[in-house]
Formats: sequence, structure tokens, C-alpha cells
Amino acid sequence: MSSTAPIGVFDSGLGGISVVRQIAQDMPNEKVLYFGDSANAPYGIKTPEQVRELSFAIVEQFVKQGVKAVVIACNTATSAAADALRETHDIPIIGMEPALKVACDRGHGQRQRIIVAATPLTLRERKFAKLMDRFKADHTIFPEPCPGLVEIVEQGLLDEHDTVMNALHGYFGAYDLQTIDAVVLGCTHFVFYRDYFRELLPDGAAIIDGNEGTVRHLHVVLESLGKLAPEDAQGSVELANSDGSERIAELASTLLHRS
Repeated sequence: MSSTAPIGVFDSGLGGISVVRQIAQDMPNEKVLYFGDSANAPYGIKTPEQVRELSFAIVEQFVKQGVKAVVIACNTATSAAADALRETHDIPIIGMEPALKVACDRGHGQRQRIIVAATPLTLRERKFAKLMDRFKADHTIFPEPCPGLVEIVEQGLLDEHDTVMNALHGYFGAYDLQTIDAVVLGCTHFVFYRDYFRELLPDGAAIIDGNEGTVRHLHVVLESLGKLAPEDAQGSVELANSDGSERIAELASTLLHRS
């Protein structure tokens, strides 16, 4: 596999474009093929078996396109399919999980109160239960399923301030947010809400996502295999989606270039 081969990135819909943006920023020489499965979104309310089947079909297409690695830019698909995909394919499969450790480590030994916002399936899966078990004795962790936040991104409603804030208040209104130390964005769709979360939360509360850590891990893996694109290579991003409508194509491009 050539070091100039592309990296395949996929998500249940458009949220994984936030990861593509991070790759383009941190690894600008790489070619990225992105596939959003908006026709089958959201994954977070499907069964693990359904998510595995969809994920395998996408990765098989990536393999046919000659990718050198796959990033599962979806916490839900990582939970349901990453291990099985790694057993099947001999290219690196980079998954994601809610960045709970980062949120806990911010306390430097002090107990932290942390909300983990994610999809219902991510929070139900054994992978998250094991992650939470590592930290729940020393920290107070509130898993909060937020399926409607995926829909707002997929419907192109991110700029409708009242719609977004009403949704956030619906999920987080029951918390005493003044006592919260961090919110972990455990879904790549939610990264697009960062400014809204900043508006919702007290100044001292951190907003943490896993994108930067995931891309750092991707870099380390490709470097260890001698598969990083050369420094003189021209990076690029190619967007594809199972929903072939013009609306989704325009929305995907808008999210990629969102300031």
C-alpha cells in the first residue's frame, strides 16, 4: 500500500466531517475519502447488528478504493463494529470513544462532575460501560443520550439558534450546570455544537471531544507503518454520501468549510 493512498473516514451521517476537518488541519498532506451514511442515519437508535452490517459494507467499499487506513468517525459504529472490522481487515482501523479520560484528568486528582453526551447506542454498549467503570469510583459521571442533536445536524438546522438551544435545554435543563466541570461530546455530530455548549455552560466548564486525540492516534499509527504521506504531497478531501440528494451534498460541503 502506497503512502500516498487515501484514508477512508466514515460516519452514520455528516458528523464525521468534523473529524475530516481535524485531519485536514493536522495532516494536510493526506488524501481523505469521506463517506456519510445519511440515508441510514441515525445509527444511535439502531441495533448493534444493524450498525455492524452497515459498517462492514462501507469498509469493504473503502478497501476496493485502496485506502491505507480507515477512521470510524462515529462513536456508535466504533462500539458496535470496530473489533469485528479489525479481525476482518489487515489495514489499520482507527475507532473513537468518548474522551472521558481527558475530562477526568483535568481534575488533577480532584473529583470531577462530568456529563457524557452521546447517542443511546453508544451509552448502552459494553465498550462505554467498561470505560465508565474505569473512572466512576473517583468521579461523578452522568451519561446523557441526545439522539435529537444528530437530527438537527442532518436536517441542516445548526444555524437556527432557538431550535438548537431548546434542544440543549431539553437534554441538560435538569442538571445544575454550575456544578458541572466538563461536558464530553461523545458523538462527532455534537462537535458542531461547541459554540452552543459554550453559551449553555458556565465559563469554567470544559467542552471536550475526541477528534484531536483520534487524529493524533491516526498519525502515530501511519508513521509507525511508514505510511504517512510525503511532505510535498497535495492533500485533498472527497465527500460522498449514501443520500445522493443535492441538499445533503451542499450541507456536507458547508459543514466541511464551516468557520
